[in-house]
Amino acid sequence: MREKSVCRLLVVALVTCLASCSVDDDNEPSIFDNKKSIVILYENDVHCNIDGYTKFAGLRDAIARTDTSYVGMVSSGDYLQGALAGAISRGQYIVDIMRNVGYDAITLGNHEFDYLTPHMLELLPKIGAPVVCTNLFEYGSSTPMFPGYFIKRYGGKKIAFVGTLTPETKQSESYAFFDSDKNQIYDVPEAETYILVQKAANEARKEGADYVVVLSHLGETNSMTGIDSHKLVEATNGIDAVLDGHTHAVIPCDWVANKDGKKIPITQTGTQFANVGKLWISPDGTFHTMLVPTADIPYTSQRVTATTDSIKVLLDNATNKQLATLDFDLPAKDADGAWITRREEAALGNLVTDAFRIQLDSDIGIVNGGGVRNGINAGIVNYGDVVSVLPNDNSADVIEATGTEILNMLSKCTENCPEPDGSFPQVSGMKFTIHTLTHTVTDVEVYDKESNSYKPIEAERTYTIAINDYYQSGGYYDTLANCTVIKKGQLLIRDILAEYLEQTLNGIIPDSYRTPQGRITIVAD
Repeated sequence: MREKSVCRLLVVALVTCLASCSVDDDNEPSIFDNKKSIVILYENDVHCNIDGYTKFAGLRDAIARTDTSYVGMVSSGDYLQGALAGAISRGQYIVDIMRNVGYDAITLGNHEFDYLTPHMLELLPKIGAPVVCTNLFEYGSSTPMFPGYFIKRYGGKKIAFVGTLTPETKQSESYAFFDSDKNQIYDVPEAETYILVQKAANEARKEGADYVVVLSHLGETNSMTGIDSHKLVEATNGIDAVLDGHTHAVIPCDWVANKDGKKIPITQTGTQFANVGKLWISPDGTFHTMLVPTADIPYTSQRVTATTDSIKVLLDNATNKQLATLDFDLPAKDADGAWITRREEAALGNLVTDAFRIQLDSDIGIVNGGGVRNGINAGIVNYGDVVSVLPNDNSADVIEATGTEILNMLSKCTENCPEPDGSFPQVSGMKFTIHTLTHTVTDVEVYDKESNSYKPIEAERTYTIAINDYYQSGGYYDTLANCTVIKKGQLLIRDILAEYLEQTLNGIIPDSYRTPQGRITIVAD
């Protein structure tokens, strides 16, 4: 209860700060150039790719210098976590960069909650931009924790930025929504998602907004809840554009009919600054969207570059310890940028889960594929590489589970196969077959140390599993949430992997990890 009281005070202070910034007209000139367009640059799911920020800001500055458009920049979420800079600083380095970029408005992604909600609430005011989110509540409250919209003037026009967060967050990052006694503290109600966005849009129009732009972290496909940005447009009116995120899709522009039959553009930039989004509004009020490959942007921001260069020095000092050498690549994604770790056995998943199982002396090792965020390139492997692979602040527990509980977990975590799913299990000490048409798992075997062989899993037998503590609340892993913990994690999962590389493997990653080891078989039947 003490945590809830502290969080409430932080929220009140944050909302008060944002409210004091909501008047945006005082210093604007009374005469505007009506021939100028409005350009809003946008990003989503950057996931700590800090090198893109200088080009993002540089493009903004270049447009401003032409004096042909009013220009601003926004984010549709997932910036605090995903790679080294976020993990090492628990988001602080990303906040420092974003403050120097200078955003007009931002919304929340599900991964903003990875360092738990109180820490997120401490970080966000330091960005210096209005945070908008219609659908994050303290549990039991009818008042959202953040303003649903923020109105910004560009020349003679006012744009309302409305924010919305995927309700999946309550499941995928549920550890941030419950206290240690499993009492719910925060809520993202599913049924009200579209209603709350509509309400914010209506209120913004009444307040004088000429245009309404939604900063959406709902995504497009594979939603646990069935809620996405296309359905948002179909269920609402009065919205002019949706700048989307969450599913890492590359969408220059999808035109979707709203409740009144009007076509509204939806767009997403991909992830990790593969592209910068450009929304421009012609003087006649016509909306256009396009994506600019970040690699093709010739502009940079001196101020932002200075910030990222300083952070790189700090990161290098914190992470340059050499742990091992590697003669081959261990990718987390394929050549097309699709996640391997979320759809099939990956050699990198073998390495990580072997580290869990061997270092913690358990029968089985498991990591959810969505927790493996980056690959390792051939060459010297240092601590920074390991942090990039496992950037989340998770420790690893050893639990006891029956064969039946393990079978239930495998069935749930593989039911979307062959589609990518963050719950897809990478495993050690276990083999099984996934049937993608019947959505079943068969031929489950567990490694037996005494006989040095795999044996069929026994339903009533108890096995020990080394698994990151995400299992207690994350998605399909709730099937193991009530298992007995026999060893509570003392190390972060990245430190377990670091110890395995340096001490157990003696600094040399063997050739046996070059390809997957046949632990998971996938058949279309």
